[in-house]
Amino acid sequence: MAENDRERTSEPPGKIKELLKEFQDILPDDLPNELPPYRTHQHEIVEEPGSKPTFRAPYRLSPTELTDMRKQIEYLLAKGLIRPSTSPYGAPVLFTPKPDGSLRMSIDYRALNKQTIKNKYPIP
Repeated sequence: MAENDRERTSEPPGKIKELLKEFQDILPDDLPNELPPYRTHQHEIVEEPGSKPTFRAPYRLSPTELTDMRKQIEYLLAKGLIRPSTSPYGAPVLFTPKPDGSLRMSIDYRALNKQTIKNKYPIP
C-alpha cells in the first residue's frame, strides 16, 4: 500500500511525537487559561501614515461553520485569550477543514496587511 493511501489518524508520526514530548513544556495539549506575561518586546502593527481603520463585512457561513465559530469564540473568551471589542477595525472569519474533519478558524486580515508598514530585515 502506498504511503498516501494509508488512513489518516490524529496521532502524529513517531519522530514528531518524540519532538512534541521533548518540548511539551512549550507545546501544551490545551490552550493556557490566560495571556502570556508582558514581555519587553511587544508585537505592534504600524500602519501607513493617513490610513483609516479597515472593516470588511463578514463572509457567509454555513450553519455548521456558524455553530463552530460560536463554540470556538466562547472557548477563547472563557480562557481569557480574547475579549469583546468595540474597535473600528473588522475582519471576516473563514474556515478550512483539518485532516481530522474538524474546522480551523482563521481571520482574513488581508485588508489590514495592505496598509501596514512591513518589517524588512536583512538575513545575516
